[in-house]
Amino acid sequence: MIAIDFQDYFQLTQLYANYAKAVDSGDWDLWPEFFTEECSYKLVPRENHERGFPLATLMFESKGMLKDRAYGIRETLFHDPYYQRHVVGAPIIHKADGQRFESEANYAVFRTKLSQESTVFNTGRYIDVVVRTPDGLKFESRHCIYDSEMIPNSIIYPI
Repeated sequence: MIAIDFQDYFQLTQLYANYAKAVDSGDWDLWPEFFTEECSYKLVPRENHERGFPLATLMFESKGMLKDRAYGIRETLFHDPYYQRHVVGAPIIHKADGQRFESEANYAVFRTKLSQESTVFNTGRYIDVVVRTPDGLKFESRHCIYDSEMIPNSIIYPI
């Protein structure tokens, strides 16, 4: 078991909670601000992750790429609108040195299309590297490992 002080753990749980709130809000300009300039965001099926296969459903390798995706969601992608709601478990810390944390947390994303019932959209776990910056804790990498190889239609919004 890794021991970190309460303040660091509180800040880490706030990062996870604020991230979920931001991606659920639909204000896509907020999403890239949770990451460092040089970062990695990947959405990977569990089977590929467990076998060490590099293929990812989505992969962005810098904050600039995340900003480009946010612009695309807002301005160029056409799709049936929907709301999403994240439920994120408490993070588990695997390594910590005060400046860098390796952690993971389970997640479930629910999707609600207009005039339809809510459904489970995606479940899995985040595998993260979080670093301390002058602006607070930020994700250096966030790998979303989703459980099912089947994804409904497409993934537009960040997980």
